[in-house]
Formats: sequence, C-alpha cells, structure tokens
Amino acid sequence: MERTSARPDRTKELSTESPLRLLFKYSWPALVAMTLNALYAVVDRFYIGHGCGEAAIAGMTLTFPVMMVFGAFGVFIGAGHSAVLSIKLGEGDSEACEKLLGQLVAFKLAFFFILTPVVLFNIDTILRWCGGGGVSDEAFDCARRYLKIVLASHLFSHMAFGLSAMMRAEGSAKTSMMAMIVGFGANAILDPFFIFGPTYRFDVNLGFASFPMPGMDLGVEGAAWATVFSMAASCAYALSYYLRGRSAVRLSFGKIRFHRGLVAKPCGIGFAPFLQQLLGAVINMALPAAFAKWAVDKASATTQIASLGVFEGALILIIMPVLGAQQGIQPVIGYNWGARNFRRVKSALLAGLWITSALCVAACLMQTVPPLAEAVARIFVPSDNPALLAVAKHDLMLSNCMLWCIGLNIVMTTYFQSIGHPVSAIVLSTMRQGFVILPVILFLPYFMEDKTFAIWLSMPISDVACCLMTMVPFALHLRFLSKVKDRQKSYARASHGNAKSSFEL
Repeated sequence: MERTSARPDRTKELSTESPLRLLFKYSWPALVAMTLNALYAVVDRFYIGHGCGEAAIAGMTLTFPVMMVFGAFGVFIGAGHSAVLSIKLGEGDSEACEKLLGQLVAFKLAFFFILTPVVLFNIDTILRWCGGGGVSDEAFDCARRYLKIVLASHLFSHMAFGLSAMMRAEGSAKTSMMAMIVGFGANAILDPFFIFGPTYRFDVNLGFASFPMPGMDLGVEGAAWATVFSMAASCAYALSYYLRGRSAVRLSFGKIRFHRGLVAKPCGIGFAPFLQQLLGAVINMALPAAFAKWAVDKASATTQIASLGVFEGALILIIMPVLGAQQGIQPVIGYNWGARNFRRVKSALLAGLWITSALCVAACLMQTVPPLAEAVARIFVPSDNPALLAVAKHDLMLSNCMLWCIGLNIVMTTYFQSIGHPVSAIVLSTMRQGFVILPVILFLPYFMEDKTFAIWLSMPISDVACCLMTMVPFALHLRFLSKVKDRQKSYARASHGNAKSSFEL
C-alpha cells in the first residue's frame, strides 16, 4: 500500500518554519546521535586506557586509520544518498526516494563484502603501514587482535548509520537519534563486561536489586566484541523503523539494487565527505608512522602514539557535536534548494555558520585551557601514568590551539553537499588534509630540531590556512544568494501587484 499521507506533514515544516528553529530542531537529535557515535571509540579508549595500559592504547591507535577507511565508504554512501533524498522530497518525487533508500542498502552490503576480506588477509601489512613497525611488540599484538574481531561490526554499523542518515533526511531526526542511543547504551554496558576480569567487579542496578557481575577478562578483544554486538543492536533498531512501516519513505526489498540514473548524483555528492575522511585516514596513518620514524626509540614512539590515541579520542568526543550540527543543517538547505526557496537557504547557511563557529570555539577551549586539557587527558590516561598524562596534555594544547577557526570550512562543505555541487565540496573538504597538513607532517620535521613538536604543529598550521582559503567561496555564494533572494522578492511584489490590478478591474 502506498503511504503518502505522512510525507507532506513531515516535510512541510522544512519550507514553512523559521530556519533557525529548524536547525535547532534537526540539530539537537543529530548532535546527540553523532556524539553517541563518537562515544563508541571514546568508551573503548577509556576502558582500555584504564584497564589494559599504554601499549593497548597505542595498539588501538594503529587500527584507527583502518576504521576511518571503512567509515569513509560509509559516508560516501550515506551523505550522498541522504542529500539527494532531501532534494527529491522537496521536488515531491516519492518513487525516486524509495529507489534511493533501496540503493543505499545495496551499496552498504557491497562495500562490506568487498573491503572486509581485503583487510583481513593483509592485516599485518596494513598495520605496519600505520606505524606498527615502530612500536613495541605488545602494542602491535593488541592492534592485530582488536582489528580481526572489530571488522565484523562494519556490516551492522554501515547499515545503521546509513539508515539513520536517511531518517534525518525525511524528517525523523528523533528516531535517527534513538538508533544511536540503542547502540551506545549497549556498548557502554558490554565494554566493561567483556574487557575486565573477575577482579574488576561492578554493580548492575536494575532498580529493585543490585548484584555484582564478573567480567570475561578479554582485554582489547573484549572491546572489539562489545562493538560488534552494540552495532548489531543499533542496526536492528534502524531496520525495525522501516520494517514496521513508520517511515515516510518506504523500504521495498525489490528496490534493494543499483538504479540507473540515481547512482551518479549521490556518489558525486558523497565523494566530497568520502575523500575528506579518506584523507583523514591517510593523515591518521601518516601521524603514527611519523612518530615511529622520528622517535628516538620504540618506547618513545609507543608513548607518542598512545598520546595520539588520546588526541583522537578527545577530538572525536569534542568535534562530533560540530559534525552533528551539519546533519541538522543539511536537510534544511537541501529541501529549500530543491524547492527554489533561496531566501531560506541563505538564512539556514548563516544560522548554521553561527552555531558551528560557537561549537568550534567551545571545542578549542576544552582542549587548550590547561586545567580542561588535563581533565580531558585523564579520561583516557590513568593517574598512575603521570608521564603519559603530561605528554598527552601538552599535545592536546598544541594541536588544537587554532581549532576555533575551522567552522567556516565545515559549514561551506556541508552547504555545497546539500545543494548538489560535489566538485566545490570536494575541493573544500580536501583542502585541510591534502593540501596542508600532510605535506607539513612529511617535511616540517626535517627543518626543526624537536621532531615530535613539528609533527603536532602541522595541525594548527592547517586550521589557519584552511579558514583563509574558504573565505572566497563563502563570500561569492553569500552574494549569489542575496541577489537571487532580492530578485524573488521583486517577482513576488510584481505578481501581487498584477493580481491586485486584475481584481480591481
């Protein structure tokens, strides 16, 4: 049965409500969802850091680039299809919307069954590319054991995150958020149970009773198993939303395939965040490799890579709300661009810039004010390791000192994705990683005495350069939207005057 009644009610607000109110309405569930998504890695690092030691943190850091490559393919499909879905909803094309949803599922399955075997059969080689040859044997072994298990989680995580993005695009932001809450809740409960041994007993309170539960003592492998089961729970919840018939866009099993005419546009839009995250994976591969190359010995390299793990966990935790805000901005801009309501596009762009900039400033302060930076580092480093704590605090403050200025680039990348301009989005999204930070990581240590300082310095240098280079396209498109908005106002006044004259005659 065709279900069209829900669609107008759910998308009408995108063309009528205040853009600022819509941004808050769509952003806060996305903020929660993206933050909870980030907490998967943060919770793993927290428990592993406090229960398994420095070598385990360094080992998990070696696996992070691999996880980012998988995530890049997930964003490639999810961001592109959800952006086109918003546009098609604005155009009222329900058939294309259903095909897009089925095609997303087909892409997710294809990528999982292609990428997983490639990584699994080359796991040692890939970890050495990530700097595994320069760390201790214990850290390398932790990385191998963790990665072998966690690869299975990507079947569920890709599906859950992809369907969640489509939910947001059709206006079901709260349901999308709940899919992330289910997964995070399961991970937070399962992590300590699987990681810690019987000596680490914790209480499970059911409200009416409290009883101790011993852990399974699986260490880093326990963290991997917890991720697999929690992602499966999140995927099950997302699928149930569509299978129960509550969605505005129907999931038809007959449409789970690739549709000619609907592949190029989503892939073109999704290529920008894909390339951005893929370059992020290259950066996160280059960083530990650089520390392994320039550190004086394996022990020093292991400490620096463990500090990098703290940096990644902290950045994920603090920057994810910024990316979550973009998920709220995207459907508002995309829908109104499809409906040719450029006045609302401009309002949404400016409101999104203010919100994103405020979040970036807050993220910067959290990691550069000394007491706050130390508190963030303590999330991942136990008090009985003061040496690593001091290194991690220093590195957080240095690497994030210019984080406040990257909001403009993030918002403009989202804007170009939302309006279907993939080339512009690709240039902006790759500017920081490809054009600035990677060359600095590779060459700056040759010109400075303190090699590790030079590696960390690459991040604030790239933040400033990225902001400066984004100002030109921002000014040009803001001018374009202003001109179109004024022209539409003139047409509206002229049409109103013609109608009034006809009535008087």
